[in-house]
Amino acid sequence: MRRGLRSMALCALVLVPAAMPGGQRAEARSKAAPVAKAMPRLDIPFSKYKLDNGLTVILAEDHRLPLVAVDVWYHVGPIQEAPGRTGFAHLFEHLMFQGSKHIADDQHFALLEAAGASMINGTTDFDRTNYFETVPRNQLELALWLESDRMGFLLETMTQDKLDNQREVVQNERRQSIENVPYGLGEERMFQLLYPKGHPYYGYVIGSHADLEATKLEDVVDFFKRYYAPSNASLVICGDFDARTVKATVAKYFGAIPAGPPVTPLVTPDVVITKEKRAALTDNVQLPRLYMAWLSPKIYQPGDAEADLLAKILGNGKSSRLYKRLVYDKKIAQDVAAQQYSLILGSVFNLQVTAKPGHTLAELEREVDAVLAELAAAPIPDDELARAKRIYEAGFLRALEGIGGFGGKADRLNQYEHYLGDPGWLGKDLARYRDATPAGLQAIARDVLAKSKRVVVTVSPKPAAKPAVKPPVKPPVKPPVKPPVGAPVKPTPSKTGGAK
Repeated sequence: MRRGLRSMALCALVLVPAAMPGGQRAEARSKAAPVAKAMPRLDIPFSKYKLDNGLTVILAEDHRLPLVAVDVWYHVGPIQEAPGRTGFAHLFEHLMFQGSKHIADDQHFALLEAAGASMINGTTDFDRTNYFETVPRNQLELALWLESDRMGFLLETMTQDKLDNQREVVQNERRQSIENVPYGLGEERMFQLLYPKGHPYYGYVIGSHADLEATKLEDVVDFFKRYYAPSNASLVICGDFDARTVKATVAKYFGAIPAGPPVTPLVTPDVVITKEKRAALTDNVQLPRLYMAWLSPKIYQPGDAEADLLAKILGNGKSSRLYKRLVYDKKIAQDVAAQQYSLILGSVFNLQVTAKPGHTLAELEREVDAVLAELAAAPIPDDELARAKRIYEAGFLRALEGIGGFGGKADRLNQYEHYLGDPGWLGKDLARYRDATPAGLQAIARDVLAKSKRVVVTVSPKPAAKPAVKPPVKPPVKPPVKPPVGAPVKPTPSKTGGAK
């Protein structure tokens, strides 16, 4: 049974109340005028250390349930891929589940599922790759063994056949999730306009067919040796375990894996857009769709939280401005969405609107521009901003109800470690949203979401093919019948009916 958000948040996290000024007692304060309650500070208690080979280990005990989440982040993604070698990080997301030296092919999932594991998955984003599972507490050693074996011994069983098989799987995934999906190519085109060719964020994380087809076994082996090493990874263990004994288990399975080579810090110039870019696509869709996108403040940098809140005000739910104007009032749109996609090299603020039957892309763009102009012209009302903050914080705390999986406690600790080098950043993260002001959001709308700084991609239905027009069938012309040789010739009548 799902417990309420408040009770789960209180159990999952440590809430530190603000101290009473001047040592006042609660009884005395209750007689005074009402005082606004300060929001509690939230923390996830943890410890952090490193093995000699450079592996960062983060431990967070949580004894609510007899479960343990194991979460490994490799600090590699398309952000490390060279031009012409796109899709490698995502390809390894598949190869990492195909067996290693001490684990038979295709047995990773089977072993975990037989042990009662859940939340088994791996994901790839532009900036990182992660692998995770949640297991019963008595199966923690199994999970650590599996993770260590593919970290230290994957190449022992890497073959051309495995590469060919998983490359084909990834190429089919691209076809099924991008190329053969309505509007699938529209978002990819949006990224290609935002970033120049050769930039790590150009195109989709999954890579291109041409680069995948050109991948050689030695390229894959070299990529793994560079980035899938203890010194370029962080391991979070969160749940019902004894921290006094788990360190010995971690050392047993990970300690002997050699550290990888130093990873050269990426140096990529910031991308600046000073003139609007546009692209028009046609696809096998029923309704036109409009995409708009801007380069926005980097993840965890000033303005990132404000952009995230502004996206919620613009396109999150039926109370959002785009929904009320385009869907409810004007009735020209079928759906709307907005998002701040936060990244290391520069985030992407994007929105999409799908037209209702009978309405045009020009109508959509005109009304979207009007909404954006209103946001730039005047600060957000306090109650509207407060609602956006509640939406964000509710989703944030709901994810932290779980110890593992997407957005769970283990994932959150690893995210802060990856981007900031500080797993204890949760309180500061919430504070930047709580401290956001109407003026701060207005500045994003005015200075970041300018027309001169955006890209616009439209996707329209393909024109209906005209049916082939077949020429009329003419009756065959019969040749004149010639009289047999020697037969008498019949006279041709004249116009007057007389014989010639």
